[in-house]
Amino acid sequence: MGIRYFGHPVSILGEGLLYSLLKQILYSCCLKSQSTNGVSRMEIRQLRAEEFEDSLSLSEYAFQYKVSGEDRERARENFKPEQVWGLFDGEGIGAKLTLLPLQVNIQGKPVSMGGIAGVATWPENRRQGYVAQLLTHALQTMNDAGHMLSLLHPFLIPFYRKFGWEVYCEYKQYTIPVRNFPHKTEIKGTVKRGNAANADLAILQQLYDQFAVRYNGTLNRSTDWWRDSVLDDAVHLGVFYSELGEPEGYVLYKIINKELVIDEFIYRNEQARQGLWTFLANHDSMINGAKLKMVPADDILPFLLPDPRITQENHPYFMARIVNMKALVESMIFSAPQGVQERQIYIEDKYAPWNEGLWRWRVSAEGTASLIQVQGERAEADLVCSIGTLTALLMGYKRPVETARYEQLTGSAEAVEWFEALIPQANTALFDFF
Repeated sequence: MGIRYFGHPVSILGEGLLYSLLKQILYSCCLKSQSTNGVSRMEIRQLRAEEFEDSLSLSEYAFQYKVSGEDRERARENFKPEQVWGLFDGEGIGAKLTLLPLQVNIQGKPVSMGGIAGVATWPENRRQGYVAQLLTHALQTMNDAGHMLSLLHPFLIPFYRKFGWEVYCEYKQYTIPVRNFPHKTEIKGTVKRGNAANADLAILQQLYDQFAVRYNGTLNRSTDWWRDSVLDDAVHLGVFYSELGEPEGYVLYKIINKELVIDEFIYRNEQARQGLWTFLANHDSMINGAKLKMVPADDILPFLLPDPRITQENHPYFMARIVNMKALVESMIFSAPQGVQERQIYIEDKYAPWNEGLWRWRVSAEGTASLIQVQGERAEADLVCSIGTLTALLMGYKRPVETARYEQLTGSAEAVEWFEALIPQANTALFDFF
């Protein structure tokens, strides 16, 4: 019969994949084994309600803040222990992370995503592999839950790159003196101003959704997300309505030290964009300028200004990671191939071994794809890349030809061109934080 692994003959797995799978088993077993001092025992599990104080204390220390009084009680009420995973080392919580069940837009459709936040460990436990164990466990948990992607905001990009996450979006930040504002225009429509905490969420949701689906990687916001993470009493709201009374755009902003601080600027059409800018420009007697904080990377506002010489900054923002490559690829639509319909691609992913190995990537005339894992090694592949590079490519953040130029994607020139033609052009963005 021969050796079998989870029902599969070893011969069809390939040596590289078998090695990764065995390594994963041994690694998982180590979590339950005794430590070298013979006393403590590693355990990864979800937190319990009574562990709120321990969890918050670790967050306060790691992120250098303090929660007290009513805020602490509110945090206790909102604590969701089932979303927090801790590594326990015999002396309490040694490290933890929060795993949020969310959705993001990919090609205009919602995709299940695990959002990782609040990764923290005590300083005496750092560089001992605690966070690595948590991240590896989180990947398995997300895969079991059916998440195709994972997103996180990195404290250090090189650290998370080791585990397969890759930068997938940037945002621009503009600082615009009043004299550089867009010209005021006569617009047929009106802006209604109010407090964001009292906003009609149905209107904001509709406008946000129509804008967000233009990009890969934007968050699908729930009502609770709007209330808890976007809107509050300190935020002003302006909604632009057309002559027919249709909402066509909104702006969320604050006025701080004689500066308009614009958190979101969302519009359906050029009329709404100009109408909102005219509304903002009418603050000119109150302010010295404006700061736009989270502008998509494809924005061309400076080109539209009377004088584009303003302060512009580009910031790499969130990182993404494919959790289940087969599920994600087969959920997407690709450009119909010309000629060759399939290639073999080798994916490197030692922390999610169900992705690693040689795959036959076939695309139909309608643009649907199928991925089948096949026996074989890296040398037999037409294309080779890491799971992080593949994530950046499928999200639309980078292109196959440019990554091949810098050897992040390797393969024959014909295969690279095939991949370039296959993956649709897309822009990425994210307006949220977790």
